[in-house]
Amino acid sequence: MNTKDFPHKDILCIDMKCFYASCIAMLEGLDVLKEPIAIIGNLEHPGSIVLAASPIMKEKFHIQTGNRRYEIPRHPAIKLFEPKMTFFLEMSMAITRLIAQFVPPEAIYVYSVDESFVDITGTKQLWGSPEHVAIMIREAIYEQFRIPAMIGMGPNMLMAKLALDLEAKQSGFAKWTYADVPTKLWPVKPLSKMWGIGKQVETHLNTMGIQTVGELAHADRSVLEKRFGVMGSQYYNHAWGLDFSILEESFATDAALSFSKGQTLGKGYYTRKAIAVVLLEMCEDVMRRTREAGYVGCTISLGLSYCHHTQTKGFHRSLTIEEPTNETMVMYKACLALLDQYFIGEPIRQLSVRLTNMEPECSMQLDLLDERKEQRRAVGHVMDAIRSKHGATAILRAASYTKAGTAVARNRLVGGHLA
Repeated sequence: MNTKDFPHKDILCIDMKCFYASCIAMLEGLDVLKEPIAIIGNLEHPGSIVLAASPIMKEKFHIQTGNRRYEIPRHPAIKLFEPKMTFFLEMSMAITRLIAQFVPPEAIYVYSVDESFVDITGTKQLWGSPEHVAIMIREAIYEQFRIPAMIGMGPNMLMAKLALDLEAKQSGFAKWTYADVPTKLWPVKPLSKMWGIGKQVETHLNTMGIQTVGELAHADRSVLEKRFGVMGSQYYNHAWGLDFSILEESFATDAALSFSKGQTLGKGYYTRKAIAVVLLEMCEDVMRRTREAGYVGCTISLGLSYCHHTQTKGFHRSLTIEEPTNETMVMYKACLALLDQYFIGEPIRQLSVRLTNMEPECSMQLDLLDERKEQRRAVGHVMDAIRSKHGATAILRAASYTKAGTAVARNRLVGGHLA
């Protein structure tokens, strides 16, 4: 394939190694590369999840992200800590400000709390070769924060991410070009090791006789499009290392596509009544953010996962209403309708709600048959203003004060964990 007309930029994908554990280690004066450290969601609960673990913790004690508190062996060298999410976020922003000393802010796309894409195209006159810039940034992060960083580099965002995931996470730094695709990308197996392909898609591709990325690259593009729609074309392009997305556009559009909230419950919820309380709280949060952003939406989705011991799969279903909305109770009633249709009565542990198919709020029409619509709209904005000024729990619905409610307890959390 002739790649002459394809993107040839200098894109970095920077990932902080064991970010949470590294932050805690810095705070406690420890060496994350030498100490067995684990970050636990809640030290008081044996079943609490391990959120992060240092390299030694993984290698010597075989404890990784996703393990449970009770699985950690009793050993005097092991150091356990609870998360400090506010501090983690502050560290993430501080690292971003450091990177901004090398490139303009618009050249940085923060992908997650510990991972960013950086376009260093055109910085040669200031800092030297792209490889030298990457090493400078990595060394600056470690010198200032004592946090090890791994960097993948490529001609586009996809190649930079692949270089990070498939090579740099072992070597510290890796640069991939289009010429590396046949030797480094095509042998990759299983397919889910490649960014953008999940287990479910991998299974579908396997049934088509496609086991490696190379086989995907040489598959019939039209057959992939027929099976997966527009994503089939993207899988084909990615197998050739092609990515036409623009970093600035990724940053500008992602936030406006949808508003959602997911929550892992602290215990199993067995009844519709208890689940409905949490759903109401989640809908309230989603619609508050929707109103603050000035949007309304038409498609409402509900996702639900049952407890592990039930051995029953959950569901994710959506419905589209006729008129776009940002009213809490409209979303709540739609979620209840989906719950009543698909909930099988088993205890659940995870919930998620989402509002999509968005448009600006100014497009919302008044209804001559609904005289209270404008009043409900005004009440929503007033409640938002009270919470903005006095805190998220300044005004709550009565259901939040029942045993099933979670809003009061979660108010002191950031990202679902201790602030």
